[in-house]
Amino acid sequence: MARSLVLDGESLVAPGEIRQAARRFVAPKPGDLIVAEAELAISLDVSIRQFKSGVEPGAIIERLTDALHQLRRRFHPDVWDAIVPIAQSHPVAHYLHQDPLTRWSFEKPRGYSGDARLLDFIYGRPEIEDAVASSSDLGRTIYAYTRNASSSVAVRERRDILARRVDEIASARPGSTEVLAIASGHLREAPLSRALGTGAIKRWVALDQDPMSVGTVALDFAGTSVEAVNGSVKSVLGGRHALGMFDFVYAAGLYDYLPDAVAVKLTRKCIGMLKPGGTFLFANFSPETDVDGYMETFMNWALLLRSEREMGSIASESVTGTDAKVSVWSGSNRSVVYCEIERKP
Repeated sequence: MARSLVLDGESLVAPGEIRQAARRFVAPKPGDLIVAEAELAISLDVSIRQFKSGVEPGAIIERLTDALHQLRRRFHPDVWDAIVPIAQSHPVAHYLHQDPLTRWSFEKPRGYSGDARLLDFIYGRPEIEDAVASSSDLGRTIYAYTRNASSSVAVRERRDILARRVDEIASARPGSTEVLAIASGHLREAPLSRALGTGAIKRWVALDQDPMSVGTVALDFAGTSVEAVNGSVKSVLGGRHALGMFDFVYAAGLYDYLPDAVAVKLTRKCIGMLKPGGTFLFANFSPETDVDGYMETFMNWALLLRSEREMGSIASESVTGTDAKVSVWSGSNRSVVYCEIERKP
């Protein structure tokens, strides 16, 4: 029997759906949980001893991150789910949560994963400098490592790719380009856009479900062509916004939380908002992300990881009956996969 999908309007997809969507149809092997718990205990206890003995923090986290990645990759999702809370309650968390980036993600002050302030820690924005400065020496040292982890590097590249695509599209339609960012966060790609700075963007709609993010965008881009709109996946799919048509629509950090059925439905909706010749871009963290275990344990940041093939499948199902061109590729370190769907003119 098919399961219903839960969208809560806050975290976009209810947290329990993330792990349920990753389930396989085969049961875990008998004894795997005991093995996984033992391997996890050894790795965490080694980390504690290393912290206490003054080993360089970057080396500790690199070893721990690799161990968690291997555990997540090797064992059934049910087994992994069972050991995640063991890791989160281990005393080593006291050391790791001194890192302001890891702690913010774990505590979720805005109530959901991957919020815009978390990305500001990854970007190294001025807005988070006080939080970093007030952290312990160990916390700042760990932060210097985590903000340059492969996932963080990929997120910064993603921001740059978005700004570059906006400029490329605007160069063909100067002064008339209309852009829609879904789950826009603080829209940190916009200041990198030359087209926005030179007035080549007619309208750049930034839609987000977090009122704090919407307020930040409204304040930061007052007097520009950027329009801040409060809305969620649920409201977009429900047709609650008269947003119009766009040359470029993108959702950069959203699909990591969307089960396939919702992802396909949203993709179809976005394609339907494209002008002839318009482009929709969506991105997703990849199974090749080597820090996924650390993210899901000590950052409490659960993601749906998708391969290039899986992204292509979402696109293929979404463009049925539509005259469109699909392109799928991976970022430089293969931690993020991109899919572009271009509507034919």
